[in-house]
Amino acid sequence: MPKNRPQFITDLDERSLLLFKSLVEHFIQDGYPVGSRTLSRDTGLALSPATIRNVMADLEDIGLLRSPHTSAGRVPTARGLRLFVDSLLSIEQLEERQVRHLAQEMAAEADMQHLITRTSSLLSDITNLAAVVMLPRRQISSLEHIEFVSLSDNRILVILVLSNKEIQNRIIHTAKTYTQSQLQRSANYLNSTLRGKDLDTIRAEVLMELRKLQEDVNELMQAAIEMAQQAFVSPTAADDVVISGQTNLMGVAELSDLDKLKRLFESFNQKRDILHLLENSINAKGIQIFIGEESGYEVLDNCSIVTSPYQSEGRILGVLGVIGPTRMDYERVIPVVDMTAKILSSALNSTD
Repeated sequence: MPKNRPQFITDLDERSLLLFKSLVEHFIQDGYPVGSRTLSRDTGLALSPATIRNVMADLEDIGLLRSPHTSAGRVPTARGLRLFVDSLLSIEQLEERQVRHLAQEMAAEADMQHLITRTSSLLSDITNLAAVVMLPRRQISSLEHIEFVSLSDNRILVILVLSNKEIQNRIIHTAKTYTQSQLQRSANYLNSTLRGKDLDTIRAEVLMELRKLQEDVNELMQAAIEMAQQAFVSPTAADDVVISGQTNLMGVAELSDLDKLKRLFESFNQKRDILHLLENSINAKGIQIFIGEESGYEVLDNCSIVTSPYQSEGRILGVLGVIGPTRMDYERVIPVVDMTAKILSSALNSTD
């Protein structure tokens, strides 16, 4: 989980913690501000509403609660939810029948793409939230050889031969027409410059350096740089993550503001921010939880994200998780995400 956990739990007495826990549980269940009379009735503590209001005021002063609008009740802040999740939440294992259901549904998919899509759909259906599953990362490959073949209308076929014997073909469009002889010289230059470098390094570092040189090199080198910029373009986020159940969030009161909902759905469509968030979670051990602003993306400020990595043969391949309101039922969602990641890992091991 993210760092910077609240360190002041030891400063709260048992009564304050009990009232705080009860308030958060009510808020998660109902979504409404919780008042002192509700807590007085449900906690079983022999405390007057006035005493409870004083405790709630103290909790508000230290940033765990806030008062929305002019309501007499209070709701937890993101900081309060972090304390609740880290220190007061009781997580139970899924029932055996639920585990069997997940395993059976995912075992039926032998194709990798279908398995990832099915996993995302199942995770969304079970949690009634938006589900995200990152496609397995490929092993890091380096460039062995590049070739260019001239086609019609300034189109060029790019052939990339990688170190794992994989061959990638793609068609690019150039600003001017090149002869096959010019293409061959450009390929020779790029092969001498890039051979042996992994694709991530080429995309992140080498192309940047080539762009800096573009104005200072001859026409042949400019042609090589132009083609390399297109040939080594990074895969799009749309190819790297599967999202299901976005419409589940339309009925969530906290996300019902049309402008916020529009920006959230645009983020789902573009997928870049979500993919980056998943990539940041890929080396985490087990469950990661981002509450509100902890994600680092403004569009997700009213959301919580629960993720877990999945693996095959001891190597982490990707991350899956759910996106929902900060008021999500963490007690129910966390074990579902955790078990789904474990079952996906098992399914991938059995198909290798």
